[in-house]
Amino acid sequence: MVVNSCIPVCFAFPGDGGHGYLKDWLWWAGLLTMGGGEAANFAAYAFAPATIVTPLGALSVLISAILSSYLLGERLNLLGKLGCMLSLVGSTVMVIHAPEDEEVTTLDEMSSKLKEPGFLAYAAILLVVCFLLIFYLAPRYGQSNILIYLTICSVIGAFSVSSVKGLGIAIKGFFSGQPVLQHPLTWILVITLVASITTQINYLNKSLDIFNTSLVFPIYYVLFTTIVITTSIILFKEWVTMTVVDIIGTVCGFLTIILGVFLLHAFKDMDVSLGNLPQVLQSGQQAPVTQDDKNILIEVDNSSIAPEDKPKVFMIYT
Repeated sequence: MVVNSCIPVCFAFPGDGGHGYLKDWLWWAGLLTMGGGEAANFAAYAFAPATIVTPLGALSVLISAILSSYLLGERLNLLGKLGCMLSLVGSTVMVIHAPEDEEVTTLDEMSSKLKEPGFLAYAAILLVVCFLLIFYLAPRYGQSNILIYLTICSVIGAFSVSSVKGLGIAIKGFFSGQPVLQHPLTWILVITLVASITTQINYLNKSLDIFNTSLVFPIYYVLFTTIVITTSIILFKEWVTMTVVDIIGTVCGFLTIILGVFLLHAFKDMDVSLGNLPQVLQSGQQAPVTQDDKNILIEVDNSSIAPEDKPKVFMIYT
């Protein structure tokens, strides 16, 4: 069924600098659902190294793809299934070769690590890069370069993950009877976490509004995970006790996950299956593109109307 309707744009989108999506109940439902998952992720950081928790976040991409194929009717093609398998293999390899979490049990120990010169220099560099991106590059190139907004999210992610790790230690200390609420670091970590997550959500929404989702998620995953792993190495020194074999295995597992996420997202609209694979390979042509979304908005162009006077007309296919 095709329904034509003239829909005026009554609120600004994230890519235009607005926050009209905050009025959408479905956006809030998705945000709250994602918040539940992040709460579980929060707990994982309290009991496992960030070097292993963050890369395993690719499993959420895998599960989302599988559930979408069943619940939303989206097609998971051959390359997508291969990407899922690679993500599982890479995750398994990373778990096998995972580093041991350095024992940090109190906020005083966490505070001493945050004050180390190496981490202070690293944090200063991240802040300078972040301010440069937000105040200089984003206003000029954010609308045209996909790396600007995603780099902001990834750089800020280093502070959010560090804060989550510290708050996990604080929560464990609270239940063991330590006076964590009187420690100033607890509130510093809370403020840092709220500010960093708010900034990440803002710029990730901007990026999703402007650029193709198939490009946003793989690039964001690679940038975010790389920066978090680097932060974890500098702050917690989780790789100090690892053997060469474990280091190589962890890196190979991470690269395998990256390849799986790339295959899952970059080619998700291509109609590639075992049935038509020989024809695609023999013809040497690009596989046909399928549009599996239940609601696809296609803006209809009308060249007879001036751009500034042109009404917004959308065709909704269901």
